[in-house]
Amino acid sequence: MKTKISKTSLLPWMFLALPLTMYLIWVILPVFQSMLFSLTSRDTIMYGQKKFIGLGNFIRLFQDSQFHLALYNNLIWLVFFVALPIPLGLGIAMLFNQDYKGARLYKTLFYIPMTLSFAVIGTIWTWIYHPDFGALNTLLRSIGWESAAKQWLGDKRYMTFALVFVGVWRQVPYVMILYLAGLKNIPDELVEASMIDGASWGQRFRHIIIPLLTPATIIAMTISVIDSLRAFDIVYVMTNTKARAAEVLASYMYSSAFHYQDYGYGSAIAVIQFIITFSFIVVYINSTLKNEVQR
Repeated sequence: MKTKISKTSLLPWMFLALPLTMYLIWVILPVFQSMLFSLTSRDTIMYGQKKFIGLGNFIRLFQDSQFHLALYNNLIWLVFFVALPIPLGLGIAMLFNQDYKGARLYKTLFYIPMTLSFAVIGTIWTWIYHPDFGALNTLLRSIGWESAAKQWLGDKRYMTFALVFVGVWRQVPYVMILYLAGLKNIPDELVEASMIDGASWGQRFRHIIIPLLTPATIIAMTISVIDSLRAFDIVYVMTNTKARAAEVLASYMYSSAFHYQDYGYGSAIAVIQFIITFSFIVVYINSTLKNEVQR
């Protein structure tokens, strides 16, 4: 028996054809291409000039102290991107979810960092961190904290944390928007009923608001993990990859491939970064969905 394909069933695929094709060309194929490149030794991206070395690049990676440092720095990014933007974004969203004069203006002003490009953000914060006339050190000196003024982008002890702070500063408004959308979807009747039953603010927050914000939390957590593990723009703009102490996986991949023309090694770093990111996301989403099913 032949099944007729209706125009209605084909319509969604007609709309999806172009974006799916572009996604295949610009995302899926490069992933597999990087995997193939990682098994070769090459100083060019041309297919004709390569030498198959198997897992040689990966063995070299785990013996590379600079790779260990980049991995450690990415771990710092991950911890701070989860520990700070999520609770801060939620707290600010709950504050802005109230009806008061000027609320829309405050939301707009707070969201401005998300509208700026990384190049602009990096330039602004490079000025702020300037050791001599930067706003941060000038402020610290003006209030008598001369000893707290540092070479924020010149001292390897503070460099990574200074860059992470800039990333967090940009990430918090995005998380805030996700939680604001989630708070708007919480039924007022449910909150009012809990108030009538005598539930305190803490009880409402713990037993009603937090559970109903689970979808927003999953999205915020997932995006924050991905953004922390693929951190590159801020590092590149503010250090130009010359500060090896602040290097992360993405910047080390870039410098290996394009500064030193070691494309096979750079591709191996990209593969490791992809595996780590994918593993974090799968484990987190799987555990979250299991908890939801058990509820």
